[in-house]
Amino acid sequence: MNVRIIPRPLHGVIQAPPSKSMAHRLLVCGGLAKSGVSILHGISDSEDMMATLGCLAALGVQYKKAGNTVTITGTDLFSAEPKEPLACRESGSTLRFFLPLALMCGKEVRFSGSAKLLSRPLTVYETICCEQNLFYRQTETEVSVRGRLTPGHYKIPGNISSQFISGLLFALPLCEGDSTLSILPPVESRPYLELTIEALAAFGVHVSWTDDRTLFVPGRQTYHPCEMTVEGDYSNAAFFAALKLFGNEVEITGLSDASRQGDKVYLKFFEMLAKGTPTIHIGDCPDLGPILMAVAAAKNGAVFRETRRLKIKESDRGAAMAQELAKFGASVTVYEDSIVVYPASFHAPREILHGHNDHRIVMALSALLTVTGGEIEGAQAVRKSLPEYFDMLKSLGAEVIEYEA
Repeated sequence: MNVRIIPRPLHGVIQAPPSKSMAHRLLVCGGLAKSGVSILHGISDSEDMMATLGCLAALGVQYKKAGNTVTITGTDLFSAEPKEPLACRESGSTLRFFLPLALMCGKEVRFSGSAKLLSRPLTVYETICCEQNLFYRQTETEVSVRGRLTPGHYKIPGNISSQFISGLLFALPLCEGDSTLSILPPVESRPYLELTIEALAAFGVHVSWTDDRTLFVPGRQTYHPCEMTVEGDYSNAAFFAALKLFGNEVEITGLSDASRQGDKVYLKFFEMLAKGTPTIHIGDCPDLGPILMAVAAAKNGAVFRETRRLKIKESDRGAAMAQELAKFGASVTVYEDSIVVYPASFHAPREILHGHNDHRIVMALSALLTVTGGEIEGAQAVRKSLPEYFDMLKSLGAEVIEYEA
């Protein structure tokens, strides 16, 4: 799908979409609450949510979705017998959260997903399987595991993805014994771990920090069903908040000031980008990378540190944004763990932009096109996390023309 955006002044109120990060976590916890029914409000129809719901169903969880409300009847994970591969589509959270859960039933469990997803690193789990003599096999099209995870002491690199740690935090409380997770420094994306701990607590499962890099996970715990509403998403709200920096009158509602979401920091970073040419560390909020780069290109430039993980997202986000921002006249240099966006004479793109099959690239570029006008090919990538994104832009007065190329 191609999208052409005609620049117009924007104004209006946007209700922040539900947090994709928290929704994944609450769905997993609800699926593990075998003693009853959980009701979760604020579950979107995005590709990632459908992936997590599909994987839960494959493990024996029953659910019904009516609008944005999901009613879940949890399952006994130890007796799960999935017959078909768990289809993770393009969702890294789904794959990394469910792999440890698959290692609780003792049966062989297969996972499928896009080629890009299965090329993203899974070495943390492969190493654990090797150390515990569990079966692990990975091909270009599938990952298979078999065996039962054992409690104990785990050492996990802190600079790859917090999703590996979160995956273990979902599974280890179900083990017969206690476990500890030692996170090797540097510890990045800590706010996402706090979201996992918060979700677990809501379902009656408790883990605790014993120091800055060690989590204690008591075993023999039980998930208890509950009813919850997913909080507003700072990650996706950032794309609409950026519109305000371009002179539009846009108000965003539905965000909690008390949220633990790491991407809440965009409030501070946008202010820095508007005032000067800052140095910004994004190790704890890599998903903000594309929109921060977009704003920097349109404003005063910036230096971004701790950017290496942008390479292993849905696209190589640093390189993808550098390629597309060049079409606006911006100059970007991508290093191993930093990115420099130079101040430039910013102008409307003189050729069609490419979405790189990455929802956050498409949304970041769209924010710029509300100022300059232009066209994006591959805009359907927004369906991964926010399928209603362009409708939300239209509600603010944007002229958005969607068509199949």
